[in-house]
Amino acid sequence: MSNLEAEPQETLCGGTATVIEAPTSVMLPGHDVPIGKYTVVRRLLPHRERRMVGAWCFADHFGPEDIGSGPGMQVPPHPHTGLQTVTWLLDGEVLHRDSLDSLQTIVPGQLNLMTSGHGIAHSEESPPGHPPSMHGLQLWVALPEDARAGAARFEHHPAMPMLRAEGATITVVVGELGELRSPAQVHTPLFGADVALAGGAKVTLPLRPDFEYAAITLTGTAQVGDTPLDPGALLYLGSGHETLTLGAAGETRLFLLGGEPFEEPLVMWWNFVGRTHEDIVAARAEWSAASPRFGEVHGYAGERLPAPTMPTTRLKSRDRHGKTH
Repeated sequence: MSNLEAEPQETLCGGTATVIEAPTSVMLPGHDVPIGKYTVVRRLLPHRERRMVGAWCFADHFGPEDIGSGPGMQVPPHPHTGLQTVTWLLDGEVLHRDSLDSLQTIVPGQLNLMTSGHGIAHSEESPPGHPPSMHGLQLWVALPEDARAGAARFEHHPAMPMLRAEGATITVVVGELGELRSPAQVHTPLFGADVALAGGAKVTLPLRPDFEYAAITLTGTAQVGDTPLDPGALLYLGSGHETLTLGAAGETRLFLLGGEPFEEPLVMWWNFVGRTHEDIVAARAEWSAASPRFGEVHGYAGERLPAPTMPTTRLKSRDRHGKTH
């Protein structure tokens, strides 16, 4: 692939950046997955053609859904290892409980970040008297080797850094953009941002060429570079970009994922992220035995989620390209 002639271009955060050619983008359609008894999500990561974007290893888009006459989200206590969960809402409320005795309702514009470390359990539910609609993202971040066996923790951030300009509102959820820095504590170079665009808006964001990026449209139709993007798919953009231009004909909301490519092969099964088949077998056995490893979630009105049966074949670790190891 030949290089295009570079030219300076102004960016939203000031200064100039050199525009260089980047790999062709790839559209990756999601698929519907039931979560709990009442919620269906569109799973965008992992995908058979792209396992990860940076350390982002899992992305579910749920809603917009009318839950005014129903219970809404009801996900019983379940375990996690080797990852962080990122909950980001556009509409509605979610009540988080975990085995650290955290009890936190999240609303749009706020961030819940749970780090499993060696092990944690949590539940997620629409609280009594919840709003009539629900819409948001549930994301996972794989923890690197030096952090995956550490202590569990939970963070709630009631306000996130935000920039308004050129018909766009950019909220930095994870990482940094220009002088804006998220308070979220992560363990690899990572980026996540919510971008709201007014009709007719067009904005150019500075990117890091050493990061790979992807975009998810949540409402409306986004123009991501030269590609229109509707809800229901993830647009993988690759690396090598120094800027990204976003636009929209009507009001649109999208989420950008980015990060330094994650080079450690992973085994992902059910709610566990490990490195080997044996990691997963051990985690499942300890959850089934109510081991102290995962603790106990107090206050949820229901039974905890049982682990599914292990597959009959050995689980293989896969790298970010999907190759087995």
